[in-house]
Amino acid sequence: MTLTLEDRARGALVGAAVGDALGGPVEGWTPDQIVERHGGRVHGIVGPWYEDWRTARPIAPYHKGDGHVTDDTLMTHALVRVYEAVRDHLDAYAIAEHLVPDLMSTPRWIPELEAEVLPLQRIFLAEKWIVTRLHYAHADPREAGNGNIVNCGAAMYMAPVGIANAGNPAGAYAEALDIAGAHQSSYGREAAGVFAAAVAAACVPGATAASVVDTALSLAKDGTREAIAAVREVASGHRDFESALAPLRAAVAPYDSVGPDYRAPSLDARRPSRLHSIEELPVALGMLLVADGRYEIAVLGAVNYGRDCDSIATMAGAIAGALGGEAVVPAAWAKQVAEASRLDLHAPAEALAAVAREIFALDRSRRRSHESAFTALAADR
Repeated sequence: MTLTLEDRARGALVGAAVGDALGGPVEGWTPDQIVERHGGRVHGIVGPWYEDWRTARPIAPYHKGDGHVTDDTLMTHALVRVYEAVRDHLDAYAIAEHLVPDLMSTPRWIPELEAEVLPLQRIFLAEKWIVTRLHYAHADPREAGNGNIVNCGAAMYMAPVGIANAGNPAGAYAEALDIAGAHQSSYGREAAGVFAAAVAAACVPGATAASVVDTALSLAKDGTREAIAAVREVASGHRDFESALAPLRAAVAPYDSVGPDYRAPSLDARRPSRLHSIEELPVALGMLLVADGRYEIAVLGAVNYGRDCDSIATMAGAIAGALGGEAVVPAAWAKQVAEASRLDLHAPAEALAAVAREIFALDRSRRRSHESAFTALAADR
């Protein structure tokens, strides 16, 4: 069956949201702690880690679990709205002119807070940074990410860039790097570009998990590339996520600056470096390989990995969803997440696919103009 652009957009965005919701309630814990808490591996949507989630530390006051999406999905949908407004390729200025006002001026239903509030009240410090730098400090959008903590904050919501550049990984990579300049620097920005490229590569007809990772490696730089290569080598020896959990962590550990205790990062954590990589993207690609592109296995592997597993499952879910289309995302999971989070998971995907078609038409027109101009220039000798 040939998958349409719309199929892949729904697969990517619905798949990302479902992965996010599955990973949210076990974020920050280890695989062993997850087993102890849930009596085994997580195989679907589960409730909060603590029943008294409103007051329990270190999680309060967020209701993580029960199908609630986290800031990964909130930011992904916010970026889709920027595409809807601009209806063309985006850059760092689009973040300043559209995303920041959205975050700080338009109340929305926030599932984890069970309230309609400004998204600014939910997003993490690394995302609040862009509001401080762009709205209050009037920083150059292309450089506003310099000085921010280096984490997966920008990468986690770049799936829409892959759909906007479906089938053109190099274009997705370049556009995401431009966009992410407003938010991140160093290997956090690099991961944003590579993740967007992976989603775009997954949209190529006939793509496989292996071809997606090959494309990611062809574009990735520095520690990000080395981490993906290390994870790919380890993933090749596993066909189930259970056996891959510890080996994947060991493979990415030399490049991860956070250290073994996720809740107590090392003093070298989240600082710019050409040697390091965020943990989330390589592990997501590793789980994709272990699963051979199969959505459920890739996402459940990401969830049970623990640590920043909502973002890992968001990325794995987006790529596997783009590979297989919406049909690979369990409908029961998607329905429960949509209802629990009070979100229409399909509308952003449909809107983004429509904008992607418009962008391609603009690109084709621009390319024809370039061809005409260059042909004339080349002939004038």
